[in-house]
Amino acid sequence: MKAANIIGILLIALGAVALIYKGFNYTDQETILQVGPVTATAETQKTVMIPMWAGIAAIAIGALVIVVGRRK
Repeated sequence: MKAANIIGILLIALGAVALIYKGFNYTDQETILQVGPVTATAETQKTVMIPMWAGIAAIAIGALVIVVGRRK
């Protein structure tokens, strides 16, 4: 399998995942207060949204890479 096909398939798969999940969450630990050796921390959960256009663009570019890769 050519490298262009593999890249195209990966882009299409990542675009589909982005359209299905629409974002992801992660936990961040922040230091709130530090007095000498004593620290107070807080865990906050943050959300990163993936725009719909990014998923559609990844699918379109993946398909374009596959088509251009087969022409050569």
